[in-house]
Amino acid sequence: MNSLVKTAIAIASAATFLSANALVLGVTEGVTYRSSDAEIEAKFAPIAKALSAATKQPVKIQVINSYSGLREALKQGQLDAAFIHPAHVSFEAIKSGAYKSVAWTTGFTDYKVSFLCNEPQAISSWAALNGKGMVTPDADSITSVMTRALLRENKVDTKTVNVQVTRFQDAVPFYVENKFASYGATASSAVIKSWKDKGGKTCAQSRGMPIKHWLVSNKLDAASTAAVRESLLTMDQTEFGKKALMTSGYKGFIGTDTDTEKALTGWLGL
Repeated sequence: MNSLVKTAIAIASAATFLSANALVLGVTEGVTYRSSDAEIEAKFAPIAKALSAATKQPVKIQVINSYSGLREALKQGQLDAAFIHPAHVSFEAIKSGAYKSVAWTTGFTDYKVSFLCNEPQAISSWAALNGKGMVTPDADSITSVMTRALLRENKVDTKTVNVQVTRFQDAVPFYVENKFASYGATASSAVIKSWKDKGGKTCAQSRGMPIKHWLVSNKLDAASTAAVRESLLTMDQTEFGKKALMTSGYKGFIGTDTDTEKALTGWLGL
């Protein structure tokens, strides 16, 4: 066997080894986002590079564009780490014991659902919602899951509310404005601001929720878990980290709180 063949075999073997031992980073941005998989992968590539440097292992990004696909990947233990927009799917994985949270996303720790309405004041009798129409985003979006939790919290049987679904949150005001629904559920600050700027009212608001969680598998060794956590929490303190954050569109990441996670898991009915 000549030297060129030996070199080619060695390179191929090394590539196979690195691929087999790469940490798999799952990324799910949300069901109502319009970004392509390629755009999302490019957005997270610098963060993956930072995590690779921290763990001294290759990191492979796996974009997952459906919540059913995300749940299956988590259930099967296919992800070593994950960035998960929908808090309810994240909390499900944590509750299962297969994953733990290591960071939340700065600026996304107080996500609240507001009800858009044409009424001049806040809801005084929640029983009045029975039989009324309500428009929400995708039924499995965190906004809709929080909407159902808010209704249950106020003793409203969700089956008695006539729910319509629209995929994108920015379509919600249209239904309320044109009286196709009495209430519109949204957590988009831009949608709420636009609605209020036109004279629209909000008549209810949910408790706050951290979204966009970073999880790691409980199968990941302690050293790698610590490296991932430390890299995320200090990413806004290095030049490369700042550039990675700029590409991602996020400001940074902060520590998590177990008691808050447990309380919100219960509130969501998970």
